[in-house]
Amino acid sequence: MCGINGIALREGRVDEHRLVAMRDVLEHRGPDDAGVYVDANVGLGHRRLSIVDVKGGIQPMKRGGAAIVFNGEIYDHRQSRKALDTNFSTTSDTETILALYERHGRDVVEHLRGMFAFAIWDADTRSLLIARDRLGVKPLYYVHKDNGDLFFASEIKSLLAAEAIKPGVNLAVLQDQFANHGTTGDETLFAGVKRLKPGHALEWKDGRIEIREYWDLTFEPKLSRASERDFVEEWREMFREVVELRLMADVPLGMFLSGGIDSSAIAGVMSQLVDEPIKTFSVAFDDPKANEHYYARLVAERFKTDHHEVVVSPDDFFEKLPQLVWHEDEPLGFLASVPLYFVSKLASEHVKVVLTGEGSDETLAGYGRYAKALKLLELGERYEAVTPSFIRGAVRGGVSALPAGLGQKLGRTFLARDADIENLFFDNFAVFPKKEQAGLFTLNARERFGLASPYDELTGLLAKTDAEDTLDKLLYADTKTYLHELLMKQDQMSMAASIESRVPFLDHRLVEFSARMPREMKLRGGTTKWILREAMAGILPQEILTRPKMGFPVPLGKWLRTTHRHIVDEYVLGERAAARGIFDRRYVSSLVARHNSGENADEKLWALINFEIWARTFIDGEPSS
Repeated sequence: MCGINGIALREGRVDEHRLVAMRDVLEHRGPDDAGVYVDANVGLGHRRLSIVDVKGGIQPMKRGGAAIVFNGEIYDHRQSRKALDTNFSTTSDTETILALYERHGRDVVEHLRGMFAFAIWDADTRSLLIARDRLGVKPLYYVHKDNGDLFFASEIKSLLAAEAIKPGVNLAVLQDQFANHGTTGDETLFAGVKRLKPGHALEWKDGRIEIREYWDLTFEPKLSRASERDFVEEWREMFREVVELRLMADVPLGMFLSGGIDSSAIAGVMSQLVDEPIKTFSVAFDDPKANEHYYARLVAERFKTDHHEVVVSPDDFFEKLPQLVWHEDEPLGFLASVPLYFVSKLASEHVKVVLTGEGSDETLAGYGRYAKALKLLELGERYEAVTPSFIRGAVRGGVSALPAGLGQKLGRTFLARDADIENLFFDNFAVFPKKEQAGLFTLNARERFGLASPYDELTGLLAKTDAEDTLDKLLYADTKTYLHELLMKQDQMSMAASIESRVPFLDHRLVEFSARMPREMKLRGGTTKWILREAMAGILPQEILTRPKMGFPVPLGKWLRTTHRHIVDEYVLGERAAARGIFDRRYVSSLVARHNSGENADEKLWALINFEIWARTFIDGEPSS
């Protein structure tokens, strides 16, 4: 795991001091080594966290007329080397990418199995190729200026260090940001900064760029097997293979163990593949209702792991928050980001690489909202088919007139919403749904947004996918958007502690196989991740197999209502937040009052707190400490 950056100028020579400034703001991503490469108008920078070929894998690396900076791991690079039948001067996967580039040119991306973000400068063709892995495990951001100059980096703060842009709020994406935990397309919260989407490659030459999608997830045609057991056994073997591939390292390795089925499955398989005890790490809060150490210990005992734990206090949580927003570059979309940092910090005292369970929910239908949305959509279609529109309109008006509690519940059903995916899935599970956004933002802010919907990117994905089953459509949209935000959390919180995280569930071959399985292999009645539970039967404790999904419990709502109410007073109700002219003060005050009276608005308050911390850090230029 590393940090990469670069500059490509249409005219002139790259200023090496500028390149180094970009590079060194990423030191946390690669504290072990650093390097730069300049070829007149193009420069590449690299910070290294040494994992594979510790002595020989120094970057930037040259081979023939090409130079590369690379962040990630190519898990099958040894097999690729054998097939290439050429000479190598190192044993690193970085050189393997260069050798594959020699053979396949820009199609090199189709021959890589792993997580990656890289840039290859071809001195012979005077062209630059930057690319990102299929699922977006590794981040990559860029600024393409009007004069043709290109700046790119693993983190946005590197682009700011190069003064590629002046920090400013991208108002056009605020609706998207506050509905969906983060922006869902290639736009970021910074005006002028874009992310290279997962499964995409960008080519720069003479100031012009071409972006192409080289991979997409397909759900059709559906796979068939002789029996369900054949599906289970094939999936189990593939899962074992992807875990084994991710044990490739020349440094100590461990895993994050939450006690949920995903991390427990990885622990179970790892224990079969290594001789020494696995090093496992878990985190919890000093609150009985937000402490999952019991389940993690249950799994650790079953597989005799070398287990380590950390407990986070509310003061620890809030003290670290500004620094973690700086690491994330954008507001933290998920409460679990903070404990993830603390368990990463714990792990960094023992290992350099960890395996994590991210990605299972989006590929195997692990969230409860999938079953809820499917049922609502099914009933809603029937309701609309037999109920005249004027009656539906009267019912909708009646729902809005009901007392708050009942009205809110029925307001999330087909009785008050159109029976389509946008209304019963995207908007229904949004942080701030469309109706609430009308009150959240000031009139002046809304006039500056334009007419965009917070779900434009998501509805565009529904039109793009080949999925025919409704569940598959939901999974496709989440894999392209919601999962991306989770992966950025995973990458940036682990890299803040200078450790590499690997995600076996997101091996692209396993993801492709899972996508084309029939629906009942994933979601069966109320049972989520059916095939994973079947594959782990007899391996994991029954208590883990039958445990319902909880997510990571963070008692934020209670803290903001009691001991840390001052956080809300400062970042949500404070004068500086109000002076930005983005959020309506009356709405925000009402939201806080309702939360203090017992209504749980923790996700909404979290979004507002994080936005204000982000704005103070990056727009106002305050130190993150």
